[in-house]
Amino acid sequence: MLKIKKGGVHPHDEKESTEHKKIEALPVPSKLFIPLRQHIGEPAVPVVKAGDMVKKGQVVAESPDGRATPVHSSTSGKVAEIGNYMHPLYGLSPCVVIESDGLDEWQENLLTERNWETLSNAEMIDIIFKNGIVGMGGAGFPTHIKLSPPKDKQIDTLIVNGAECEPYLTSDYRMMMEFSDEVIKGTLITMKILNVKTCYIGIEHNKPDAIKLLTEKCKGTPIQIVELETRYPQGAEKMMIKVITGREVPSGKLPMDVGCAVQNIGTLKAITEAVEKNIPLIERVVTVAGKTVKDPKNLMVKLGTPFKEMFEYCGGFIAPNGKIIMGGPMMGMAQVNLESVVIKAASGIVSIADNDVDYQPEKACIRCGRCVEVCTMGLRPNILSILSEKGQHQTAQTDYDLMDCVECGCCYYVCPSRRNIVHYIRQSKAKNAMLRAAAKTGSK
Repeated sequence: MLKIKKGGVHPHDEKESTEHKKIEALPVPSKLFIPLRQHIGEPAVPVVKAGDMVKKGQVVAESPDGRATPVHSSTSGKVAEIGNYMHPLYGLSPCVVIESDGLDEWQENLLTERNWETLSNAEMIDIIFKNGIVGMGGAGFPTHIKLSPPKDKQIDTLIVNGAECEPYLTSDYRMMMEFSDEVIKGTLITMKILNVKTCYIGIEHNKPDAIKLLTEKCKGTPIQIVELETRYPQGAEKMMIKVITGREVPSGKLPMDVGCAVQNIGTLKAITEAVEKNIPLIERVVTVAGKTVKDPKNLMVKLGTPFKEMFEYCGGFIAPNGKIIMGGPMMGMAQVNLESVVIKAASGIVSIADNDVDYQPEKACIRCGRCVEVCTMGLRPNILSILSEKGQHQTAQTDYDLMDCVECGCCYYVCPSRRNIVHYIRQSKAKNAMLRAAAKTGSK
C-alpha cells in the first residue's frame, strides 16, 4: 500500500459518540420540504401541484434538460404547496412541501424484483437515472452520467471510497457494517456497468471492524480491500487514486483521464436498491453528532426532513451551539438555522459547541508556509488567498492552478493568522465562473 509522504492533517476524529451506534429510523415528520435542487446543475421542475395526493416513491419533479436526476416523494400524503424554504447549500430554494398522511405507502406497482446479472448495462444506467441516484459523498453529481464516460475514456479501475476521514461522521462506517451485502452488490453492479475487472475499497485503518467484515465478505470476488492511513483528506478522489493506484490525476483533469472511477459507499447501496428493487433515492443515513447533542445517533432519514426534527429526536442540546454544519467540520457548510432540510448529499449534521468556535479575527498572512506544507494538491494556498483579496482571480487560475484546489480546509486548519483561505479560493472560482458565463452570453 502506498503511503502519503506529504500533505494533509490529522485532527481528532471525534467519532466515539456514534461509531458503535446502529442506524435508527427517524419517524416520518408531519411535513417534508423536498428541495428541487438535489444535484449539481439546474433545479428540477415540479410535475405535481398544490392539492395533489402523492405516494412514497412517486416522481414530483423532473430535470428541465433530461440530464439531471428526477426528484421523488419521500412519503405518502398531500402536496401542501410548492414554495421557497431553507436549503442547506443555496438558502431559500424551491421545495415541494408534502403533508404526511401517516401511512408511508409506496406508489402502486413501483417496487419490483430484478436480477441485475441479467440486465444490460444500458438498462441499469437507465434505472439508476430514473431512481434519482447521485453521488452521496457530498458532491451530488448524477451517477448515471458518471457511469457513462466518453468512449475515448477507458476506465479500468473502480475505487470505492470508504475512508470517511471527516471528524464526527460515521454514516458510511455504519452502512459498511449494517448494509455490507448491499454495498458489495452495488460495487459488482458498478463494475459490470463500467466493464472493469479491478476494484479496490479504500478504508482508513481506524475502522478495523469494517476492514475485517468486508475482507471476509469480498472473498471470491474481484474486490480488494485496501487499508489506508488515517489522515485527512484521505477521502478526496484524487488523493485516493494516488494512494491506491499510484496514478496522479493531472491538473485540470478528472479521474477518468487516468482510467479510474470513484464511488461512495452510500451511492453503492442506493444503486443496489434501485437496480434490484426499483427503490428511488428518498432517504439516507445521516450522522447527528457534536458535543452539544444530548444523544448523538446515526439516523435513516427521509429527504426533506428539517434538521430540527433530527436534533429533537436525539434529545436536543445540552449546551449553547456555536455552529451547525451540514457535513463534516472540515468541508461542511455552516447553516443559518435549523429549518434547513436533508438532501441527498447530507452525510452528517454536526453541532459545534460555542466555546469550541474560534472567533478571533482574521489577520494578515505572515508567510509561514504551513498551508503549503499541508496542501495535498501541492498548491500555494497563501498566494491564492492574497490574489483573491486583491481581485486577481484570473491570475490565481492561470498562474497558480486555482481549480486544482479541492477545498479540504487543511490550510485554514493550520493557519496561525486564521485566514479564511478556502473562502477566498471559492470566491475566485465563483468570479471566474461568472466571467466565463458572461463571455459565452456576450454580456459584460
